[in-house]
Amino acid sequence: MTARRLGVALTPMETRREIIVATALRAEELGYEVFSLAEGWAHDATLLLTEIATRTSRISLVAGVLSVWSRTPATLAMSAATLNEISGGRAILGLGASSRALTEGLHDIAFERPAHQLREVASEVRTILAGNRVHIDPTRQARALRLGLAPAPDLPIWIAATGDLTTRIVADHADGWYPLFLTLERMRERAAELRQLRSGRPPLTITAGAFAAAATDRRSARDIVASCLAWYICAMGDGYADLIAGQGYKDAVEAIRAANPRPTPTGSVVPPEANPALDALTIYGTPTELREKLDTWASGADIQMVVLPPGIAWETIETTLEAAAK
Repeated sequence: MTARRLGVALTPMETRREIIVATALRAEELGYEVFSLAEGWAHDATLLLTEIATRTSRISLVAGVLSVWSRTPATLAMSAATLNEISGGRAILGLGASSRALTEGLHDIAFERPAHQLREVASEVRTILAGNRVHIDPTRQARALRLGLAPAPDLPIWIAATGDLTTRIVADHADGWYPLFLTLERMRERAAELRQLRSGRPPLTITAGAFAAAATDRRSARDIVASCLAWYICAMGDGYADLIAGQGYKDAVEAIRAANPRPTPTGSVVPPEANPALDALTIYGTPTELREKLDTWASGADIQMVVLPPGIAWETIETTLEAAAK
């Protein structure tokens, strides 16, 4: 059992259902506190988390994160409340503004005022989970309903946010903050801002980490996290690239894009000149090196997330999980 508060997270590109379930089971065995499953354009995260809930007994299960465009607030509340009931109170609802590429390319919804959408949906989900009636358009000839389930006002809501506007939403409406692609320095700065904004209210659970891989061959571990970082920069719209560039890595972002004209989740590269960005945003190396780097990150979060790149061998997943848990 680890002395750290640890979580493990999988990306939307991890589509091997048997690997997803096995990762959650192994994480629980190793003493991890949280298992997080992202949702993008493949599996419905809430359904897979329900399967995992029936095969685990202790680990918290995070829908990390669900888009505020792809479901109505009522549907989000129903899904979270159902998972919470099945898991015996272990559900955590993660919400995020998603991206233009997913919102428009998959759901055919205009990606307009994402911060406003995040605020409205998070607030309404909280209202519904508390057992209150849904807010409906007063011009409709309809009676506002409430969920036909026991209220779950204490079900945690974690919000993924990195910008100025969305960080304010975290302070106002979240129980936890769940960022990605922040350097340790930027994460500490944002965490301090959030604590100040939350002054006098219950503290946030700050859950953060980086893409991580451990292997006996250090080069192999580097290639794994490098490919994942490059994929996000090159193939996931401009949001992640802009976020990373804005933290002082504009040249690295340009070099990574130039090196990957046809990126893939497991076959992309980070050229040597972009190593500073790779080292600031990922954790990799031998098992011993991974543990040492996690110790450095420990001061930045209440729960450290070990974010596993997609498509890697089970042996590497297990090595990484075990290394972090020691």
